[in-house]
Amino acid sequence: MPNSPSDLAVVGAGPAGLAAAVAAADLGLTVTVLDAGERPGGQFYRHPAPGLGAARPEALHHGWRAFATRAARLAAHREAGRIGHLAAHHVWTVVPDPQADGWLLHAVETRPDGTEAPASVRARTVLLATGAYERQLPFPGWTLPGVVGAGGAQAMLKSGLVLPGRRVVVAGSGPLLLAVAGSLAAAGAAVPAVVEASGYLGYARELPALVRNPGKLVEGAQYGGGLLRHRVRPLLRHAVTAAHGSGRVEAVTVSRLDRDWRPVPGSGRRIACDALAVGHGLVPQLELATGLGCATRRTADGTLALALDPAQRTSVPGVWSAGETGGIGGAQLALAEGELAAASIAYELYGTPRPRRSAVLVRRRARLRAFADAMAAAHRPGPGWTGWLDDDTMVCRCEEVPAGRIRTAVTDLGARDARSVKLLTRAGMGWCQGRVCGAAVACLSGAEPGGERRPLSCPVELGHLAQLPPAED
Repeated sequence: MPNSPSDLAVVGAGPAGLAAAVAAADLGLTVTVLDAGERPGGQFYRHPAPGLGAARPEALHHGWRAFATRAARLAAHREAGRIGHLAAHHVWTVVPDPQADGWLLHAVETRPDGTEAPASVRARTVLLATGAYERQLPFPGWTLPGVVGAGGAQAMLKSGLVLPGRRVVVAGSGPLLLAVAGSLAAAGAAVPAVVEASGYLGYARELPALVRNPGKLVEGAQYGGGLLRHRVRPLLRHAVTAAHGSGRVEAVTVSRLDRDWRPVPGSGRRIACDALAVGHGLVPQLELATGLGCATRRTADGTLALALDPAQRTSVPGVWSAGETGGIGGAQLALAEGELAAASIAYELYGTPRPRRSAVLVRRRARLRAFADAMAAAHRPGPGWTGWLDDDTMVCRCEEVPAGRIRTAVTDLGARDARSVKLLTRAGMGWCQGRVCGAAVACLSGAEPGGERRPLSCPVELGHLAQLPPAED
């Protein structure tokens, strides 16, 4: 365990964490970056595996220059000794440092040979930039091979240069679907339909946010134009309500939805495919933050995000956050928030004057956050989606808990929230710890998804826990 703490420990090297780390080092802070990935960039700037020999990885990404510039600064700071970059380190808890006024971060390092080892880092302050994961709403057949997350399909393309199938239906809700469909089509997949449950008329209610973000409108038009060139058919106010196949998905049923996302009787039709990329937006990854006791807020799409002040501080002194943890908003917003958080930390630690560009970043953050809120409101899942589920539909795949068992826990056993359902059925108690099924279990129990406070943010071997130093009195 290092004796000398860094000024700042950054958890996550995606857009927010990367921007915060290099900005903090520019301001003279010593920084340690801990990231579960082998290379910086996070999920958004995911790289092809080195052995694939990709000549132009930037062709698969939007806004690559913003990443490349900061990645070069990260490398320069690392060479100068101002930043320590601990790749392949998965932080599983953050606790007060018993030796100093600061924090102790415990991680698991995955070594090149596949073995794991415990690691610990001390820091005066912490910035959480842990990103997000996909929200999945189950339906009959969603466990078939060939059904993947929409973001997962894009990750396969970016990191493995492979397609999930030759004929891929893209479905769910949210602007990520357009990007995924465009990427798959450009890479050679046939995309017979983009099935969007919400539609885009909801954006019209947030006209000021749209007007203030012309770049977002241009970006959306570019995605739409790409889909037109590849003859991809958009189906708005529709959803995949079942997947069919023997051994692998072979077709999906697409149904029209009413305003509450209930399938319209008689509207179902089949579309042949050999893969389905489906996702209903993103969910902030808050396990470390809620384990620390950071306050949360409910966003416009019903998910939980961290409650942050204008300086990106959480409710826990000494802990900041940036990026998707404060509400899903995309890479541009994450970059701005990361820089603002770094300036706030430098000011609090050493009284360092905030950079001149901070005022510009504050305005950019407000503009992009307004658009993000409009986007979240437009794509919030309607309550009627549970009508897609028959009682045999598997909701919790880890523990093999079907919808019928959850409904019985509510109607016959008195469960009124997701925690009670978990205790009665084991839904959400598997390897993913509810990341995949949590939203569905909460909805079926009649409650909104909540954030649980856990001492561990991910599974950790008992051997690693046994190697921790004894707690000091």
